[in-house]
Amino acid sequence: MKYRDLFSLRNTPQSQAIPGTIANSAGGYSFPVDDWTRLDRFLILGSENGTYYASPRKLTVENAEAVLRCIAADGQRAVNRIADISDSGRAAKNDPAIFALAMCTAHPASRNAALAALPRVARTGTHLFQFATAVEGFRGWGRGLRRAISSWYLTPPLDRLALSAVKYQQREGWSHRDMLRLSHPVAAADDSGRRAVFDWICRGTESELLPSLIQGTIEIRAAISASEAAVIIRNRRLPREIVPTEYLNAPEVWDALLADMPVLAMIRNLAKMTAIGLITPGSAATRHIQSVLSNAQTLRSARLHPVHALLALATYREGKGLRGKLTWKPVTEVIDALDAAFYLSFQQVKPTGKRLMLALDVSGSMWGSQIADSGLTAAAGSAAMAMITARCEANYEIVAFSDNRRRSGVWAEIDSLDPVNISPRQRLDDVLNVTRELSVNMGGTDCALPMLHALKNKRMIDTFIIYTDNETWAGKIHPVQALQKYRNTTGIQAKLAVVGMCSNGFSIADPNDGGMLDVVGFDTAAPQLISAFAAGELGALPDEPAPGEDS
Repeated sequence: MKYRDLFSLRNTPQSQAIPGTIANSAGGYSFPVDDWTRLDRFLILGSENGTYYASPRKLTVENAEAVLRCIAADGQRAVNRIADISDSGRAAKNDPAIFALAMCTAHPASRNAALAALPRVARTGTHLFQFATAVEGFRGWGRGLRRAISSWYLTPPLDRLALSAVKYQQREGWSHRDMLRLSHPVAAADDSGRRAVFDWICRGTESELLPSLIQGTIEIRAAISASEAAVIIRNRRLPREIVPTEYLNAPEVWDALLADMPVLAMIRNLAKMTAIGLITPGSAATRHIQSVLSNAQTLRSARLHPVHALLALATYREGKGLRGKLTWKPVTEVIDALDAAFYLSFQQVKPTGKRLMLALDVSGSMWGSQIADSGLTAAAGSAAMAMITARCEANYEIVAFSDNRRRSGVWAEIDSLDPVNISPRQRLDDVLNVTRELSVNMGGTDCALPMLHALKNKRMIDTFIIYTDNETWAGKIHPVQALQKYRNTTGIQAKLAVVGMCSNGFSIADPNDGGMLDVVGFDTAAPQLISAFAAGELGALPDEPAPGEDS
């Protein structure tokens, strides 16, 4: 036995540490991400479902501790990050941002900034009620918190306040009446409409001073037919939440609602509108939906996240819901519109002209983890994200990898990496079908395989883009060592972009190597950032080694 067989910095099994790495949850070794990166991962990906290796409680505690360290290090920066990611719509769910902001209100370094940022993070009544629940886990109802809640009711335009009052009347065990009685907001003497809204919320007092939306709420409760309800909806521009249940099977009511329906509400109700016959091939309703979902500016203003579009597509094309008895015949034009909306919901990506390998981790842990408690697995989400880059590039290949893949029902002792037969010309529902077929061969995680495969098969790659949970453990060599071997042997100073699909604290990217980048999966800015990195607009490589150097 030679000493180099016992210790090497070039060929170290992933079950052993190399400088800079720590033990990950799978028993291998990865690089730790800093607390600010982990904050981003938590805000964008959440931790409600945990991961394959970490329970929801364990993962949430670890993320919460990282948030606390960020607050202690720079409270203002932490609040700014939380508010920016929430307000820009970069996350699929707002719950992590609300929770993190509640934590900020309990720390002296961030308390005032967090309370000032409340309207940016808690934009709806539901958000406010979630915040009220979360904040009680960290602090009491002091004067500053009451003032912030009071300001939430006194600051927005009257029409927006009225919408919150009728659309989000009660959630999380809280109501607007509860909030008003806790915070005691006092409207200005000349703000009679706002005072009328407060009286209506707390006492049910009806008045001519009430905004049109609340007057419409009162009117529709007295409606005696679906046609009368539809007229009131159009005249008052009412949301679905206040329409009496008995009218929600009438096409004319849904037609009236659709005219002013918010984007997210629209895609959530596509199945219902199809089932009752409003959405049909070539109908006016279908054309309206196509128009909305093809307008990038409308989608950005509505904060439509790609996860929402992808889940709506996956559900709608099935023709039946996961729960309940509702069935419908999917309309092709709507499926195509949802497909287009998914791509439009990401920031615009410029082609790099580089040679890319898009490598999808299809190991068992990727099928056991969800993105933002959405039901979408990290593996399926990876394939959809890869399509964003593939759609604008001319020179790329897509591969799937895991260790110990199962062949013909027998576990084979091989390291497997296969081309994936998907194309950006396919609709995303087809892409998800192809990805689902890969799950029968899932195995352990070996994130070194893309680089080893490229080296073995003499693939000329400028940038490897690996979509993974970073819980690598099964390989005979660390991913960073495999990348260095590829660089040394080919003379190509290849880069590595790692797309983290779970909110854990690990990455296969070496933070000290300027040729490696760690980004958060399903961040709407991630594909654009990867493109800039691959094109050489971000990062810097270490000194170039001599081509063909012994590895």
